[in-house]
Amino acid sequence: MTEPIRQPVIAPALRPPLAFRRKIGRSLSSGYSLDAVRQIDFNDLNRLSVVLLPICNWAPTARQPSEPCLILNKRSHRVKQPGDICCPGGGVEFNTDAMLSRLLRLPASPLWRWRHGNAWRQEHPRELARLRLLLTTALREAWEEMRLNPLAVSFLGSLPPEELVMFRRRILPLVVWVSGQRRFYPNWEVERVVRMPVRTFLNPHRYIRYRLIMPAAAGAKGGERLDFPAFRFDSAEGTEILWGATYRMAMRFLNQVLGYSAPGHDTLEVVEHKLPRQYMTGSRLRN
Repeated sequence: MTEPIRQPVIAPALRPPLAFRRKIGRSLSSGYSLDAVRQIDFNDLNRLSVVLLPICNWAPTARQPSEPCLILNKRSHRVKQPGDICCPGGGVEFNTDAMLSRLLRLPASPLWRWRHGNAWRQEHPRELARLRLLLTTALREAWEEMRLNPLAVSFLGSLPPEELVMFRRRILPLVVWVSGQRRFYPNWEVERVVRMPVRTFLNPHRYIRYRLIMPAAAGAKGGERLDFPAFRFDSAEGTEILWGATYRMAMRFLNQVLGYSAPGHDTLEVVEHKLPRQYMTGSRLRN
């Protein structure tokens, strides 16, 4: 006799998924997104990365209920920060992205369907043009990294930019909903795509204090220990640790949309990890 599959308990705030999608859109209000875009210095785009925080309705098997999940990438050993969980995205290629951004004026584009798009076209045309460029960058990078179809994406709003701790870069996260695409095809920069159910972030026992032992090449004294708040995700493919800027973006999203905050840092279990010497460079080999 086949053992029944244990069904996950999904928080009421996440059901039904389309209602959760609308809740995200309401929470990332016009003013909230406007403030995020205005924080970007367009005279210093060289140190800016634009990323997507993609959310989809997904189930691992047909016998399990679908639920909202974050779609993230695990970085390959060939790039900087190998093994880290991150959002798809990257730097602005101004000439290319400015040309491609014209496509986001079309009625079927991710930005055209945005609930605040009409108001921005009338009241904030300069900020809309800048948002169009930034979203184009993130969509182009997501297509290159994992073949995320831009036509499957709906823009929901922006989160405030985050500053990286170990690199002199700023990250702008753009929240999108992905519909109709179940399979992704990672390129050489990505080891695999990781889907993290939003409900798992609401379990306080999954949070840890991630104690990193720094290599000498990281710009810090070799052997120095630094603590970071982090989230531990267990799946059939293994255990992943979400920390750093991607963790902070996920936490800001959960707080803004669901009013959820992670447990206090001092109360968490300590998990140590020694960063490899090539953490800051990657192997840079395309096998």
